[in-house]
Amino acid sequence: MRLGINLGYWGLGMDADNIAVAQEADRLGYSVCWAAEAYGSDAATVLSFVAAKTERIDVGSAIFQIPARTPAMTAMTAATLDTLSGGRFRLGLGVSGPQVSEGWYGVKFDKPLARTREYVEIIRKAMSRERLVHEGANWTLPLPGGPGKPIKLTVHPVRKHIPLYIAAIGPKNLEQTGEIADGWLGIFFAPEHAALSLDPLKAGRAKAGKSLDGFDLCPTVTIAVGEDIKVGVDSQRSYAALYIGGMGSKEKNFYNQLARRMGYEQEADEVQEKYLAKDYAGAAAAVPHDLIDATSLVGDTARIADRMHAYADAGVTTLTLAPSGFTLDERVRALRTGVEALERAGLA
Repeated sequence: MRLGINLGYWGLGMDADNIAVAQEADRLGYSVCWAAEAYGSDAATVLSFVAAKTERIDVGSAIFQIPARTPAMTAMTAATLDTLSGGRFRLGLGVSGPQVSEGWYGVKFDKPLARTREYVEIIRKAMSRERLVHEGANWTLPLPGGPGKPIKLTVHPVRKHIPLYIAAIGPKNLEQTGEIADGWLGIFFAPEHAALSLDPLKAGRAKAGKSLDGFDLCPTVTIAVGEDIKVGVDSQRSYAALYIGGMGSKEKNFYNQLARRMGYEQEADEVQEKYLAKDYAGAAAAVPHDLIDATSLVGDTARIADRMHAYADAGVTTLTLAPSGFTLDERVRALRTGVEALERAGLA
């Protein structure tokens, strides 16, 4: 099992530290450094900067939002980043959510599965350097009746095949991800509930005549290092409450739905109700201890090593860490503990 690092969003006051974290992960042998985007910093610019400041570690978008860019623009960005990084780019995609898609980008959030499938088809065709011709429900290339003609990408990526990942939570999206992607970007993944994600992914791979062999299962997990488990769990409460209570809309919160599928129906309702009422402290307090503990790495090196074993046994191939703490020292300590725990577990 390989390790990754997730820097999250840029522009939160830790930008210089983020570069230092990425460089330390590079030095420690981490496999990939991911960066996110929502409606602040864009991931492409951040990844260009990280790639310029590192030597070996891959850089990946977790995620490029599908409503934010045309598929041809995403193919251009992926090819450019792969070239600039010397063949170290991984392309992660996601549909975002209805509030961001419609409120920020002005793109209607409808038929996300069909849109994702078509988006991936166009990207793959563009990055193969074929002349780009496509006729679908969302995009027609070239536009009919105008001066446009089929053209092809002029940039030559370092690799013929840039790994393509999709962030998916719901069963249907997971199944399609298994069918059309090279890897999966997960969140709030608990080894004890692995079947919720892996069964639909396997079904999708089977549709494509494949198995999970060679498919990168890549969940992001928060990590809090320390002897006191309760303190570590409590440090993750605001993060969990934001996603379970405040992401998306009341009717379309994919993280809330995941918590419900994991058996936390009443708790998920309470977290969302309090969060939407702006009782953020109450929402954080309502997140179950066991839910956070199951979906995070909390404790000393030995306990984290045991949990890493559980993730590896569940089939995870790249475990991406989101270090807890706001100081550089805390985040670097988490990175180093991750390597020590992986070695202690015999998974390095």
